[in-house]
Amino acid sequence: MSEEAQIKGVIQTYFDCMFESSAEKTHQAFHPNAKITGYMHGKLGEMTVDQFADFVSRQQPSAKEKGEPPVLEIVSLDVAGETAVARVRDNYMGMTFLDTLSFLKTEEGWRIYNKLYHVES
Repeated sequence: MSEEAQIKGVIQTYFDCMFESSAEKTHQAFHPNAKITGYMHGKLGEMTVDQFADFVSRQQPSAKEKGEPPVLEIVSLDVAGETAVARVRDNYMGMTFLDTLSFLKTEEGWRIYNKLYHVES
C-alpha cells in the first residue's frame, strides 16, 4: 500500500472517530503526544489526545446513530519522507470544519501529530 493510501486510511479513521463517537478510533488515528487546537466561537481551544477522545466519546448519540450523512473531503495531501500534511473538510456537530492535519510515520505507521481546526460555518 502506498504512503498516500496509508495516510488516507488514517484520515478515514480520524473521521470515523468523530462520526461514531469512538474514543478507541481517536487513539488509533492520533500520536499520543498530538495536540488538537483551533478557534470555536472566537475562543481558542487546546486539547490533548486523551481530552479529545473523551470529548468525542461524549457526543451521544453519534452522528452515525442519528443517521446523518457522512461528509469528508480530502482537500490536499502532501507527503515529504516521514512527514505529511493534509487539509480535510468535514461536518461535525452541525458545523463545517477545515482541518489541517500533520502526520508522522512511526513504528506503528502513520499517525496524526497535530490538528489545527477552523470552523467554516
